[in-house]
Amino acid sequence: MFYWFPMPLRFMTLVCFVMSSLCAAEDRVVVERLDGKLQVRLGEELFTEYLLEGNQRPILYPIHGPGGVVMVRNFPMKKVEGESADHPHHRSLWFAHGDVNGISFWHERKGCGTIVSDTLLEFSSGDEGLIKTFNKWVGPDGRVHCTDIRTIIFRALDGGSRSIDYEVVLHASEGDVTFGDTKEGTMAIRTHPNLRLENDLDHGVTTADGRALNSSGLRDKKLWGKRAAWVDYWGKIDGKTLGIAIFDHPQNPRHPTWWHARDYGLVAANAFGVHDFTKKPKGTGNMVIGAGDSVTFRYRFIFHEGDAEVARIAEAYAGFAAGK
Repeated sequence: MFYWFPMPLRFMTLVCFVMSSLCAAEDRVVVERLDGKLQVRLGEELFTEYLLEGNQRPILYPIHGPGGVVMVRNFPMKKVEGESADHPHHRSLWFAHGDVNGISFWHERKGCGTIVSDTLLEFSSGDEGLIKTFNKWVGPDGRVHCTDIRTIIFRALDGGSRSIDYEVVLHASEGDVTFGDTKEGTMAIRTHPNLRLENDLDHGVTTADGRALNSSGLRDKKLWGKRAAWVDYWGKIDGKTLGIAIFDHPQNPRHPTWWHARDYGLVAANAFGVHDFTKKPKGTGNMVIGAGDSVTFRYRFIFHEGDAEVARIAEAYAGFAAGK
């Protein structure tokens, strides 16, 4: 025989409070300062780390998508079988450019510049996580060519998706600065090898399963050098279809941007490489920021399940463009 005993109201209230607190803890974005980096967690699960030191520029690595799956290439931070060891300057997720006053801040070789995290201005946890830093673009001779303030916001989205908003305010703090006309830039990610469009047997890559789409309806290799408001790459990782969408904000200079989107997993929004992308005269894409002025670029990354249609990327972009 089953007997039911009514719970006291205070006990039921306590149970509801504990359960809601547990749910809130799972959704809470925690940003913690550690040695040389900031760690970003969703509850207790690692989302990403913002590495302030140890690289030629600040990077986000690793980046875990839905289900905790790593969504970016590990090399050169870590060697993993099945990943190509090309382009060691393609470090996970980063912002840099290949021609700033004639100096490459994109590559990692003699004569290149470095982007130095000078000051951690702010970081916070909550319904969304926030990191704000002040950075210096330093040439090989030690001269500072410009500075930036970057604000990065981390969120957990419905259905297990996650997003990163990345804003960079470039300041011509040291005099006029020219961001030159080259395809080597700028807001970039190097994806997990499974999101590549093609394998690379010479470098041990055999698991490529990628597909790509942009806001204009172009697919796969046709994305390179084309203008679009957004692009999305997806494929199967650990048996699940996962993807990375990147949004170019409609208020960004030269929106919709051009995309340095390669079949080997590099995806980069580049508002400057007009010569390479369109065969116009070299220098057409130069952007001069006058002394004391600033230019703002804003992007959103969404790490999602399914393809672009399942993830409703077009709808998500409309929300981003509307300020949501």
